[in-house]
Amino acid sequence: MRTKNTLTFSFILTVSILMSSVMPASAFDEGMFTPDQIASLPLKKLGSKLRAEEIYNSAGGGLSEAIVRLSWPTGGCTGEFVSPEGLILTNHHCGFDGVVTASTTEKDLIETGFKADNRAGEFPAKGYSITITERVEDVTAKVKTGTEGLSGDALNSALTKNAATLQSVEQTKAPAGTTIRIQMLNNGYYFYLYQTRQIKDIRVVYVPPRNIGVFGGDPDNFEWTRHTGDYSFLRAYVAADGTPAEYAANNVPYKPKKFLTISLNGLKENDFVMVLGYPGSTTRYREASSIQYARDASYPFLAGWLRARSDALKMIGETDEEKRIELQSDIASFDNAFKVYDGGALRLKLANVVEQRQAEEAQFTKWIAQNPERQKKYGHVLSEIAALTGESNKFAKRDVIVARIPEPGMGVFNQIYAAANQKKALSDQERQAKYDEIQKALADRETIYEREMLKFFLRSFAELPAGQKFDWAEQYFKDKGNRKAAEAKFATDIAEGKYWNAETLAALYGPQTMEYRPERDDPRAFAIALAKEKEAAATRAAAFGSKIGPLRLLYEQGIAEMTGKVHYPDANSSLRFSYGYIKGYSPREAEFRTPFTTMKGMLEKDTGVNPFDMPPKLKELQAAKDFGRYGEGDSVVVNFLSTNDIIGGNSGSPVLNANGEQVGIVFDGNYEGLGNGFFYDPNRNRTISVDIRFVLFVTEKFGNAKWVVDEIKVAGQSKVAAAK
Repeated sequence: MRTKNTLTFSFILTVSILMSSVMPASAFDEGMFTPDQIASLPLKKLGSKLRAEEIYNSAGGGLSEAIVRLSWPTGGCTGEFVSPEGLILTNHHCGFDGVVTASTTEKDLIETGFKADNRAGEFPAKGYSITITERVEDVTAKVKTGTEGLSGDALNSALTKNAATLQSVEQTKAPAGTTIRIQMLNNGYYFYLYQTRQIKDIRVVYVPPRNIGVFGGDPDNFEWTRHTGDYSFLRAYVAADGTPAEYAANNVPYKPKKFLTISLNGLKENDFVMVLGYPGSTTRYREASSIQYARDASYPFLAGWLRARSDALKMIGETDEEKRIELQSDIASFDNAFKVYDGGALRLKLANVVEQRQAEEAQFTKWIAQNPERQKKYGHVLSEIAALTGESNKFAKRDVIVARIPEPGMGVFNQIYAAANQKKALSDQERQAKYDEIQKALADRETIYEREMLKFFLRSFAELPAGQKFDWAEQYFKDKGNRKAAEAKFATDIAEGKYWNAETLAALYGPQTMEYRPERDDPRAFAIALAKEKEAAATRAAAFGSKIGPLRLLYEQGIAEMTGKVHYPDANSSLRFSYGYIKGYSPREAEFRTPFTTMKGMLEKDTGVNPFDMPPKLKELQAAKDFGRYGEGDSVVVNFLSTNDIIGGNSGSPVLNANGEQVGIVFDGNYEGLGNGFFYDPNRNRTISVDIRFVLFVTEKFGNAKWVVDEIKVAGQSKVAAAK
């Protein structure tokens, strides 16, 4: 479950849509609870042997202190300390970028994996950092003090001022080296304070090779069964005095306040498990029209756009090995996100999520009508949301396209777009400076990517429904015979044609000949028409955004009041807790999938060809049943399923047993559970995790990195060892 490029990506209902607002959260394993809410959960009844303060304690000492948010320039995951020497366990795909940046054509570390023989051999994960959450507090009441009776801009101004003042006061009291941040959640339903500490020197310790860390590749992504060792070991370093510092050779391993204990006892069906992590983003309390927009407009377009981006990058890598290595992280991210949106749209349809939300809104309407006070407070909410949405979404399918073009990587067209929509002609001196700027901007452009993406956007415009067509494209291509071929030629002429270069692009900023030149004027006309559509779309979006927040807040408050349930805030990349059980599921009629896989299943999938090429040494270990202390029966458990409620950002989160010992590491969700940004289905939503025994088995027996395993505190023993 990759999280990159701000695509937070991530995600039938049998009783009711958005059960968090209709049923007690604990009834169906649903919920990404804030740390302060853990104490309100019936942990003992659920199956935990820990007290709430052993999981999170605002005074310190809880397991949550071992959980970190792992960040890099294009994404974020979760990680956990697993030794007193700053050793971090996270996903293979979370360490992917750090490994790619250290790879070369001579040594592709994604393909071969990486093992440091000692701490001196650990290399920096460039751009990586971790954030440790030290305190979380619900400060809603404090921020809202004195705002009673206010509305509109006056309310927003007061809330903003109160939050800023409280943040400033709390920062002055905070320990040195920590940051205080107050964030609004759910349109102002909640305000939360976060006290965090950042560490910037992160190094790579051990990463398994591609055919373990990404075994199954994109075909298996979001699928069950899985047989993927999606993990990596990193380490946090600080200055000699223990303070956070940028990378330096003389930095020392960070000493965490808390680190997790590993259990080799394994799991069985229906066992209770917990997850602590940093889920990215959910919108569990949205109105039906918002879900419909995602299902019918946003998700389908984003899926197509991401597939086109991935395909274009793969074309580049086919003939350039250096670029293939450089681009493989982006390709994996785009492929992952494609499935998120493609599968999400499908699940929203099959689960009738919009229809069930509409039914809930009908119930809400009846409830409001039963009481004059409710009518006064909530009577206008649904009608105003409907009016706003009707205006905003008139051209939804066209608007989602124009919002994405031009995009980074479309070198020549981006320059045409900027020049065609200039406000004034440039002087000779300014035009020379612009020429230099353009020449620099075009130096590293990928013509294949630009050509393919232009073709994609033109095809997307062609496929728009009646009433939402892009008029310029309809008029331009209507008399050109084979439209698809004409679109391809238009795109190729821009991206690869002989006309466009820094000189002709700079000329667009100054005096030009008046005669019509199709190679110049047609792309410019396209850019001008596109700018007008972008402006119109942005105006609609701004009008919607300026008014929807307070209405969504009232909507959520009304639903909560109707049901009498206090719900968990939407995920926002802050520390969260979820619980669940080890369970299989039925993805479709007449089919049931059990919750464990082993190395024997890897052998069944093995073709010897990427992405199903099981490493020979792993086959040998399985054949010899040389499992060390990590086996169960006649193999080693690789992956397992649980009902924990997660989403993108939870990648790398530890799965803990009832005693709070780590038994696995989250790395994915299942395809049938996509769309879970909007809803959770207890029957089909499943978290896919790597069994911790496979992690240690591969590290020690396959990777010969026992020194890493020896750092880790291990409790219990494998079932094979116990039998002996």
